[in-house]
Amino acid sequence: MKKKLPVGIQSFEVIRTEGYYYVDKTPFVRKLVDEGKFYFLARPRRFGKSLFLDTLKQAFLGRRELFEGLYLEKHWDWSVQYPVIHISFGAGVVEGINDLIDSIFFILERNQENLGINCKSTRNYKNCLHELIIRAAEKFSQKVVVLIDEYDKPILDRIEDRETALAIREKLKNLYSVLKDADPYLKLVFITGVSKFSKVSLFSGLNNLKDLTLHPEFATICGYTQEELETVFAERLKDLDLEEIRRWYNGYNFLGPPVYNPFDILLCLDSGLFRPYWFETGTPTFLIKLLVENRFFIPDLEHLQAGDEILESFDVDSIAPETLLFQTGYLTIDFVERASGMTIYTLRYPNLEVKTAFTRHLLDYLVRNRREREKNLIRLYRIFQKNDLQALRDLFHAFFASIPHDWYRKSEIQNYEGYYASIFYAYFSALGLQVKVGDPTSHGRLDMAVEFEDRCYLFEFKVVELEPEGRALETLRNRGYHEKYLDRFREVYLIGVEFSRTERNIVTFEWERMK
Repeated sequence: MKKKLPVGIQSFEVIRTEGYYYVDKTPFVRKLVDEGKFYFLARPRRFGKSLFLDTLKQAFLGRRELFEGLYLEKHWDWSVQYPVIHISFGAGVVEGINDLIDSIFFILERNQENLGINCKSTRNYKNCLHELIIRAAEKFSQKVVVLIDEYDKPILDRIEDRETALAIREKLKNLYSVLKDADPYLKLVFITGVSKFSKVSLFSGLNNLKDLTLHPEFATICGYTQEELETVFAERLKDLDLEEIRRWYNGYNFLGPPVYNPFDILLCLDSGLFRPYWFETGTPTFLIKLLVENRFFIPDLEHLQAGDEILESFDVDSIAPETLLFQTGYLTIDFVERASGMTIYTLRYPNLEVKTAFTRHLLDYLVRNRREREKNLIRLYRIFQKNDLQALRDLFHAFFASIPHDWYRKSEIQNYEGYYASIFYAYFSALGLQVKVGDPTSHGRLDMAVEFEDRCYLFEFKVVELEPEGRALETLRNRGYHEKYLDRFREVYLIGVEFSRTERNIVTFEWERMK
């Protein structure tokens, strides 16, 4: 009988006692204790952070029976048990300050019940946590383990309401400040979340907080590697295309082996269907709004570059789109360059699921009509099947013509030159086509290359004031961008597209077959 797939299971005890598969992450538990005391880890949502925290909890509680057959069983002192304080903000949505304070007190009350301690500080949550740590250490004659899950969720819940988000941040900062003064009573502190707020804004004074987010030795602490997937879930993979699974779901890079988001791959193994499971649990509306408002050139998401200062942290009043894209899991690291005292990260989509689903949500935001988006995607697929370039021109011309002029006025999108090329890119990517942007050739950088089966389409985009100039196709011809593609494809096409800033539509759409 096959084991059960632990979809969304956050309890280590349930997984180990009720017949679920488990990928052994317990070597990291031993490593954490051996190497430090205060830890921080940021990972995208649904990545297994809560399960790992519960694994830590059960180990420190000394529950050896749950670890039979795992690495930790023979690499842990089971004769010692530690008091554990577990704080999680994962449940529900924080509406405001009063709601946050109610949640903190509820969490602290549950911990008091579990430890058999009644705090005297019942009106000040900061003092209550401090007292709870000290009294737990005294009662059990052991240092205390503090585990904080989804530490940033109350802020992210209200991220679009800057004033409320800032107020919540200050309350949380007050709560977390306890950890500095409680140091003598602490065995280990492990904090997880989606984002990485600056230490100054949330962890002031915790200078010894070791960040594991981009630590190569902890790159696979959450998520499944290809080897783990093929070893642990071998019986579930017999009838599935491993390469297609890899293309759809693998690819998150935290400076180590690439990993799968467990939520995605488990649901795929369960149904055998390739779907955007992770995306269906939450939409990046705020992020897409941020990109559009910042007039971000969407095709740049294929190879976005950022430095340490952008990837390391952000704050409520200073949110860089690049930071949010990376920390929330919509982009991941492609490769790293280190030179002249700085680090340059080149980012990319993790996999096909994220790329197609993200661009579909982007189209929903820009088009404001999901049914029309789906109809256009189906039409676009048929157009590529038939290789009908006139129909391709007509589809995009009709799309731009359907956008109300009032929407342009409200969004000032007419001042955003990257908008037109971004629409082409979003439609092609949402369809799951192989799209390359800024592909370097010996003659310069190509605007966009789109692959469909054994054909390749090379695009050059230009924005003109009013009248067509016919320079886009000419640029493609003169620069010989097609030469590097001739040996790889049966057919190669050059397509020059010009947009009129005044007409807000395509005024030139010319093409030429080069092979």
